[in-house]
Amino acid sequence: MAPPSTQADGPPPKAKKIYPFYSWRIGNKDAKVLYIRDHLEADQVLSELSPGPLGFDLEWKPNYRKGEAENPVAIVQLANDNLILLLQVSAMTEFPASLRVLLESPDFLKAGVGIQHDCQKLYRDYQVSCRNCVELAFLARSADNDQWKGKYSSPIGLARLLEAYENYTLAKGKVQRSNWERHLTDNQQDYAANDAYVGSRLYSRLIQMAHEMPTLPLPDYYSFSLVNGMLLSVDGLTSWAPNNPFYDPGPPPPPRPPKDPNAPKNVKKKEPKVNSAMAHTPDYLQASSSEMPSISSLLPTSSHHAFRGRRWPANTQNRPWSRAEPVDALPFDNVPGLRGRGSGFHGRGRGRGGHPPRGDGNRNPA
Repeated sequence: MAPPSTQADGPPPKAKKIYPFYSWRIGNKDAKVLYIRDHLEADQVLSELSPGPLGFDLEWKPNYRKGEAENPVAIVQLANDNLILLLQVSAMTEFPASLRVLLESPDFLKAGVGIQHDCQKLYRDYQVSCRNCVELAFLARSADNDQWKGKYSSPIGLARLLEAYENYTLAKGKVQRSNWERHLTDNQQDYAANDAYVGSRLYSRLIQMAHEMPTLPLPDYYSFSLVNGMLLSVDGLTSWAPNNPFYDPGPPPPPRPPKDPNAPKNVKKKEPKVNSAMAHTPDYLQASSSEMPSISSLLPTSSHHAFRGRRWPANTQNRPWSRAEPVDALPFDNVPGLRGRGSGFHGRGRGRGGHPPRGDGNRNPA
């Protein structure tokens, strides 16, 4: 007879799939990456680009202190299947004129994730408009509604889209919040190149899926233009907001169970903060004043160390612990936590580390 099962009936939970990291070299090992820090060189390269779809992304230096103003855009990334451009506009003496023309031209389609926010930031920082921009999350919801449910305007990360359609993921880490205004390292260049290249590749995949649908989704479902800081339709004539009337968001999520008003509230008790210095302090020194033992109770009872009623030498009445008249031992040397700590009780004329000097002072050395 088989032993009774201790697990609940039903299929076991699915293990989370682990995806390998993506690199633009996987898509096209012959693609070229150009890292440009001069506006004249940028104008020269951009003037040679042919109109068409481009992956688009931005990077800027993060804030390391709370309350600081957001830093301006540092890197503009553009990519097609053969060329990846990393334009460090923060290092240029002026914004490249050819880049402004490209961004404002509807002949160059710009595709990315969260691209409406990127375009708004670019306008705030450099007063540059962006036309014919595609939000990949909305394109995915329109072209592959069975895969994506939920609110139409909800974002979908670039890594999630890459996992769904390429079976790869993007490597994130400290480089994501690194300083994008300095001269870029190899890791930063790879990170920035991957984001732009993936945008271009996903657009090609998703727009092909859209063209295979019985009814082609309208561009206004996932495309927009940002002109003078305003979100407009692709043609720039009407205001724009993400919407697809044929999108099926799926069943709504189950409602949350109502809260029981009689249920006890879980109030977390604040644990007292322990000072690092107090962690090494004896217990009697951490006690309250009412619990603090008297110093006399901590002193040794031997007459050799007792000092009650002892008369100080005449020449040291005002300096009882001076080297002029050495003493046998200090009354606090045997108190735990005070010996050798250089406290005020030891005064001047003590030996190294708070211990009394050897011998009998200057008159009878040991």
